[in-house]
This record gives sequence, structure tokens and C-alpha cells, in this order.
Amino acid sequence: MRFTTESTSSDGTTERDFVLDGVPGVLWTPPGTPTGLVLGAHGGGQHKRAPGAIARAHLCAAAGLAVVTLDSPGHGERPRTAEDDRFITEIRSRITAGRDAGALLAEYNALLAARAIPEWRSVLDTLPDTGVLPGTGATTGFWGTSMGSAIGIPLVAAEPRIRAAVFGLVGATEALTRAAAAITVPVRFLLQWDDQLIARDAGLAMFDAFATRQKSLHANPGGHGEVPEHELPAAVTFLAG
Repeated sequence: MRFTTESTSSDGTTERDFVLDGVPGVLWTPPGTPTGLVLGAHGGGQHKRAPGAIARAHLCAAAGLAVVTLDSPGHGERPRTAEDDRFITEIRSRITAGRDAGALLAEYNALLAARAIPEWRSVLDTLPDTGVLPGTGATTGFWGTSMGSAIGIPLVAAEPRIRAAVFGLVGATEALTRAAAAITVPVRFLLQWDDQLIARDAGLAMFDAFATRQKSLHANPGGHGEVPEHELPAAVTFLAG
């Protein structure tokens, strides 16, 4: 992991840009010694410094948590492959035409997850060697919705170092249901009741698929990108616990 820039904001949060095996990311740390680490995965069409990702990072830092975000494959500073372009063009075309893009989106997200999961695990392998995050290895959480959940659900299923997760805005597929059946850590799941991209039944089925008994469903009115502000500090409290 090679840190490239470092700056501290007015609230005391330190931001360090880094590159790990060619993947760009950001590490946010609180003013004092971090009490835990959150892996923050952005949504589709976004990037590691999307406004929502920055807001969540500062909320976590205020609670003493460090946060790391990565540009997902084909997003942010990372070049798109021909396969990325093909999927993105077709998904946008179907949405614009009012056609169902759910199956195609799920297929693309599964491909992104296969590429992204080894990258996130490499972050967990490498961060202890930097000396920046002493003592946080036992309190790692995950926070990602929409595409972030499509990547995060199989990641959390495969990674025993992650002890709690915030998911949401994603519907059940065969692959995600199979992965959720292996998740036994506490889960907080966000569902938008009027989501125009994820059918309500598919979201409810996704929540039902998690094997853990320590799970809670947080349903709110509104569309896909309209998660209410009050859910954010509540999610931070959940991950900090």
C-alpha cells in the first residue's frame, strides 16, 4: 500500500489517498486512535470520493472509526474494460426505455464482485503493516448499499475478519441468496419502499436470506437514492457497537 497524499480537515479527520496493487483508495482516520475500521463500498456509477462516501466517512470518524474506500472495478479512476462498457451501455439503454434491467444489472454486479472481493481482502491483509490503524483488526465492519451490497454480501460471507455489516437497496438473486446464507454476523438492512430499481419483494427476500438472527430491516418511503438522513448516524452507531 503506497500513500500518495495526506490532509486533515477542520473536524480533525485525516484523509490519505493510496494505491494498492493498482487500485486507488482513500483511508479516513479520526483525530485519536481508531476504535474500529469500516470498509465503505460505493454504489454503481459512483467512486471512492462520491459525496455520500465522504459524508459517511466523516460520520464514522466522528464516532472514532477509520474508513477505507476503493474505486470499484470500472469506476472512478479505474479504466473500463470492453465488458464494462457493454454492460453499462445496455443497462442504461433498458432503463431509459422503461424496460426491466434487473437481471442484467445482477449479472454485471456479480462480475464486479468477483473482481473486487480479492482487492478488499488485500486491503485487510495490508493495512496492519502500515502502522496507521493499531488494534482495529477485531472490529472491522462493512457499509455498502446497491452495488456496494452486491459486492459486500459475498465479501462478508467469505471474510471472517468482518464482524458487522450495513447492506441495502439490493434484491435477492441466486448468487446473493447463497452468499447471505453464510452470513452470521449482525446485519442492518436498508430498504426503500418505492424503489424503482429493486422490486419490494426482491428486497424483502434478500433480507430474509441472511442466516444471522441478529438482523434488522429498516424500510422507508421513497425511491432508490432517497434513504433518509436519519438512517446514516444510526448505521454508524450500529457499526461502532
